Amino acid sequence: MIQISAEYIQNNTQFETLVDALRLGFQGSIETPMRHHHDFKNPSATQDSTLLLMPSWQAGETIGVKVVTVSPDNGVLYLPSIHGVYLLFNAANGQPKAMLDGSSMTAKRTAGASALASSYLSREASTSLLMIGTGALVPNLIEAHCSQRPIKTVFIWGRSLAKAEQLIDSLSHLKVSLIAIDKIDEYVPKVDIISCATLSPTALIKGNLLRPGQHVDLVGSYKKDTREADNDVMSKASVFVDTYQGGLKESGDIFIPIKQGIINEKDILADLYSLCKNEHSGRKNDKEITVFKSVGHASEDLVAANYYYNSITNE
Repeated sequence: MIQISAEYIQNNTQFETLVDALRLGFQGSIETPMRHHHDFKNPSATQDSTLLLMPSWQAGETIGVKVVTVSPDNGVLYLPSIHGVYLLFNAANGQPKAMLDGSSMTAKRTAGASALASSYLSREASTSLLMIGTGALVPNLIEAHCSQRPIKTVFIWGRSLAKAEQLIDSLSHLKVSLIAIDKIDEYVPKVDIISCATLSPTALIKGNLLRPGQHVDLVGSYKKDTREADNDVMSKASVFVDTYQGGLKESGDIFIPIKQGIINEKDILADLYSLCKNEHSGRKNDKEITVFKSVGHASEDLVAANYYYNSITNE
């Protein structure tokens, strides 16, 4: 069984090709049951932790499962909030093929999924990005979005301006202007794409500040009682999800406004399956405001695991 490290994944990801692999994955015949989501008490922390189990398979080819823990208070321990491993098997004979670093792979495929959605939902001429958050996923989101659109300027907001500035130092290889900011509201109306990847329990993006033509990428909220965008965002935008299976049930960004009657399930226009199969055209015009809500999906993990496995074995 091959061991695929975080270092290998970091050094062998080309977002252009990873996005293409994800696009093909959403066009294919991958089977994915609903993921297991278990919250559990953490007496040493202020918030519950979460265990996620995510299986997926393609008949006769490969099967995989990701095991992930989410510990929201890990920042005080100087640790990432998400840890995980991924196990890849031969689906025909059950033989283990590889074990991958789950956290690194998740960051790459999550960013790839947001970039995939952006290829359908943001304006092709988008040149500016507001990145909200400074966690481990953020550098990947910035690079992934830049792979699909001609981004020239990226504004980065974090609860700590110092962290935003440190993040800029790590992204010096990108040929874009990187600017740390301390006020979200001031920059929301100024950019073409807004990407948010935080563990904030309350909305950070206000719909009354949005302007025609923007695309909003919501990545961080993964519980029914947490959200990154307020009701105004959801009511004035065309809303898309990675999958209906998880998007309608797991995130407060969708669950809360539906429960409050602000939107209903029919207002969710399409998922990545429909977009990638050209069953929905995505953005209709340059004035439409679009929102993509991602909660993650095990089919993305399987595609990503095969992407890295094949890059080593040349299969």
